[in-house]
Amino acid sequence: MSTEITIPEERIINKIYLIRGCKVMLNRDLAELYKVDTKVLKQAVRRNKERFPEDFMFEMTKEELKIWRSQFVTSKSDMKDWF
Repeated sequence: MSTEITIPEERIINKIYLIRGCKVMLNRDLAELYKVDTKVLKQAVRRNKERFPEDFMFEMTKEELKIWRSQFVTSKSDMKDWF
């Protein structure tokens, strides 16, 4: 039996950032929406690469991460996210 879960649109929109001219979500935010650990989400993507487009995820450069952090003071200082 499948259960449908509805997530308010505002909750998703607030987690979308513009990086490299692309709308992206951080892995931690996707994991939160799916109610799984970030590690589990990343593992699932790596194990099933053929199911995702080639540009499904990328890792921010140190400079991109620095700029992103400066824009969002609440970001964790040890964060290294990919999409």
